[in-house]
Amino acid sequence: MKLKRKKVLVTGAGGFIGSHLVERLLEENCEVRAFVRYNSSNSWGWLDTFPKSVLKEIEIVSGDIRSADIVRKAVKGTEVVFHLAALISIPYSYVSPESYLEVNVRGTLNILQASLDFEVEKVLITSTSEVYGTAIYVPIDENHPRQPQSPYSASKISADALAESFYRSYGLPVVIVRPFNTYGPRQSARAVIPTIITQLLGGMEEIKLGALHPTRDFVFVKDTVEGFVKIAQSDKTIGEDINIATGKEISIKQLAEKIVKLINPSAKIVTEKQRLRPEKSEVERLLGSNEKLKNLTGWTPKFSLEEGLKKTIEWFRDSENLKFYKYDIYNI
Repeated sequence: MKLKRKKVLVTGAGGFIGSHLVERLLEENCEVRAFVRYNSSNSWGWLDTFPKSVLKEIEIVSGDIRSADIVRKAVKGTEVVFHLAALISIPYSYVSPESYLEVNVRGTLNILQASLDFEVEKVLITSTSEVYGTAIYVPIDENHPRQPQSPYSASKISADALAESFYRSYGLPVVIVRPFNTYGPRQSARAVIPTIITQLLGGMEEIKLGALHPTRDFVFVKDTVEGFVKIAQSDKTIGEDINIATGKEISIKQLAEKIVKLINPSAKIVTEKQRLRPEKSEVERLLGSNEKLKNLTGWTPKFSLEEGLKKTIEWFRDSENLKFYKYDIYNI
């Protein structure tokens, strides 16, 4: 499939990955419709930081992904749907599990049903590496068992299953895109890399984190977005679930030490009890296989962790960006 001049919908377009994907799709000369969550201040999230000349190229639709009516209006007339809208914070899923069911499962159902009714050519449903839970084997490929270790991951497993069912039951051209731990400019403060960077740039001498021993596979956001684009372009990906991963892992402690060295080598790293997940909920190890993605699309990551961290830190050093972050409190 050629994306050039395709009419595409991006849900969650005001968010971290969504806003980067919108930029990338504009580079492909797509006609982009951006679905953002309605709010009384008419904020469009990170899209508000785009130049006016860029915003003029985007059709903005404000609404609630839980509303079937507004989702149908957003989907109608589009040819490709990138569904990224979701509640993503694991800590908050312990506090309000019902909201994750409503947004992540019902929202996905609304997208699938509308895409079926309006005969969308391709639907990309965004999953997460959290569906795998702690690695039973590595590297984690797409056949790895699903283990719901948090209400968040349970909601995403459910959404993935719905997507697969629409492919098998109705022939809807669905792909499940499963990024591992994406990071980069604009990421929310509830994620570990912005948590470390903003505390350091805010002048804190003690960097407060949760568990330090778990490992993660970190993917720079531009590589993740390129994965979405290549998956959309390939005719071999329909009906598949596909990891976006680097195939490399690093512990949270090692990661924090790298960032500390780049910003303030005298800072200390400490574990704060309130940031720890419940024992059985902690995902101890994530190391993804990207073989399927490489074989189907030719994708390979372009950014090393060191390169990605430097670009991310550079973005956060801008006071106009840092002002959006409450680095001195625990963000759930």
